[in-house]
Amino acid sequence: MEALFIGSSITLNLAISLGVGSSTLAILHFFKAIWDGEIDETERGMLGVVYVVLRVAMVLILIAYLAQVLLGYAGMESYYYESAHAYSAALLLSALYVNAILMTAKVVPSTVGPALQAASWYTLGLLASLVPLGILNFSFEVFLLGYMSLFAVFLVVVNGVMIWLRKERV
Repeated sequence: MEALFIGSSITLNLAISLGVGSSTLAILHFFKAIWDGEIDETERGMLGVVYVVLRVAMVLILIAYLAQVLLGYAGMESYYYESAHAYSAALLLSALYVNAILMTAKVVPSTVGPALQAASWYTLGLLASLVPLGILNFSFEVFLLGYMSLFAVFLVVVNGVMIWLRKERV
């Protein structure tokens, strides 16, 4: 069972890294695509590939996270699943899925969705970085404050770049 836990941990960390990198590329490709005011077929194709990689990362994270929860309840590392760290990871994974679904359905405006997705991926990456450092003792409130702050930063940056690109085009 320990080998399964280690394997799921490695998969989780690789998938989070893949997601953070793909999220970065998705935003950069999106900015490049809207630079001229129109997303052409080549740009749409590149964005499509990045979105597939993001979805693969999300599925791998879900599988690895669920495997760890099941293994944890089987007696390994069970204290972790009652921590703010675990609740934070679950919230971020939920935010990634719900936001991706709503963005695909075009329910979330482009002024909010990309910023929330980027903030969620980067926060998940930062959260995963705390585990090997042994930093698991923080409150859920502190996590939420950090997550909301990072979301606000991405909201300003993403919308600022989009406004700047529109002005450059005119």
